[in-house]
Amino acid sequence: MEFLFIVLFILVLLIVLAATNLCIVPQGSAWVIERLGKYHDTWEAGLHLKTPVLERVVRKISMKEQVADFEPQSVITKDNVTMNVDSVVYFQVINPEALTYGVERPIAAIENLCATTLRNIIGSLTLDETLTSREKINAETIQVLDEATNKWGIDITRVEVQNITPPKSIQEAMEKQMKAEREKRAAILTAEGEKQSAITKAEGEKESAILRADAVKEERIRTAMGEAEAIKAVAKAQAEAIEMVNNAKPSSEYLSIRSMEAAEKMADGQSTKIIVPSNLQDLASLTTIFKETK
Repeated sequence: MEFLFIVLFILVLLIVLAATNLCIVPQGSAWVIERLGKYHDTWEAGLHLKTPVLERVVRKISMKEQVADFEPQSVITKDNVTMNVDSVVYFQVINPEALTYGVERPIAAIENLCATTLRNIIGSLTLDETLTSREKINAETIQVLDEATNKWGIDITRVEVQNITPPKSIQEAMEKQMKAEREKRAAILTAEGEKQSAITKAEGEKESAILRADAVKEERIRTAMGEAEAIKAVAKAQAEAIEMVNNAKPSSEYLSIRSMEAAEKMADGQSTKIIVPSNLQDLASLTTIFKETK
């Protein structure tokens, strides 16, 4: 019985030791293991068994991409303007062993290195260049940080300069300048609009005048053509009438009547010179007699 009790105790002890030293590393993490105070292994995601007493977990590290939002840093530009720069750094651990034994406080180290780098970069730029060169500042900062943090097992994936805050007096001057530029652009756009409107109006009036002139020209041409056609029609009718009279061989009595009618029409009016026949019985021969009626 005593032997059985000892065996059971040993089995229970082994089970407890195995349970307490059985480790499950979650996905996206890595554990650094030391054996007897020295680096032994890096456990990745999965099930691992730790040797009791001899081994211990030194550090549990996330392998995911992380972000560090740093406090605004005071920097001075090339033209001696003091401003605050707010930056964000994205990084990822690529070597857990180097991170564990390479740097004591990695976030603080990255923050100080980022602040120093920004001061150096912006110190070589003027205020206007700083405000318009964020991509350049980001690229140069990434390059410097990545070179410095590789030995710590950290990969800098992205650096973003969020806010660049110049002094209040500079901000007011910039706002005035922007307002003047907006007013200038508005005045230019208004002038361009008025110019275009005047050009469009002039072109419209020109086209309208051309159309009116074409209409008058067309009307006159049609009127002239109508009058010509009318004259032709009258002349044709008269020619046909004369031809008909000639073909009918009118008598002397008919001719006398027509002559008298013509004389009557000629006498109808003022200041008219009338030609009347000298022999009313022979209307074919005429003698000129001038009579002026006032």
